[in-house]
Amino acid sequence: MVEKVLVSWSGGKDSAMALYEIQKVPKYEILSLLTTVTEDYDRISMHGVRSTLLQQQAQSLGLPLEKILIPKNVSTKEYESKMEITLTEFQQDGVSSVVFGDIFLEGIRNYREEKLSQIGMTGLFPLWKRESAYLAQAFIDLGFKAVVTCVDSKVIDNTFIGRLIDERFLAELPANVDPSGENGEFHSFVFEGPIFKERIPYTIGEVVLRDSFYFCDLLPTLPRMSQR
Repeated sequence: MVEKVLVSWSGGKDSAMALYEIQKVPKYEILSLLTTVTEDYDRISMHGVRSTLLQQQAQSLGLPLEKILIPKNVSTKEYESKMEITLTEFQQDGVSSVVFGDIFLEGIRNYREEKLSQIGMTGLFPLWKRESAYLAQAFIDLGFKAVVTCVDSKVIDNTFIGRLIDERFLAELPANVDPSGENGEFHSFVFEGPIFKERIPYTIGEVVLRDSFYFCDLLPTLPRMSQR
């Protein structure tokens, strides 16, 4: 029996790996990606990636995209209300579970499962308890490519912003930083990989510091074949 699911999609490497893993299981039918977008900036929340690039990701993945729009200073109550309304609508379409890319943070998993259980849904965690360094290397080995769009200046300096996630990047990370950025040390945008039909083109824009986080703006560009 096929089970309809949503994929919590941040546009970064962990959600890409979670999608990659869940697509390998025949019993799951992915109805849509689900992304929280800060409406004041029209960007993926915390990752700082423009909605235009998010849409291009979804198109390249061949999957529908559902955006939950939240204000920049959203309260927990408002966030949970918007999420519940959206999930309930999908539940009426037969969706029973939501896929997440969490790796080892027990508190976050417990929170997600508690909120989902309140509306009769469950969470799926295909990356759960896998070793972070292994996952980061597997991401590279599988042919995924991602650029770092946000770093926490309290734990990483700005030399890591705008870089590709590759072997050199992993080797140069400070010892106290999780290789998958699971503690929020860095966030990324995946622009190529085995689950994508085509590469998402971009150019590096301005780097800004906001609330102790460095954000690297990614500017959408036309594919080379379309340029004149």
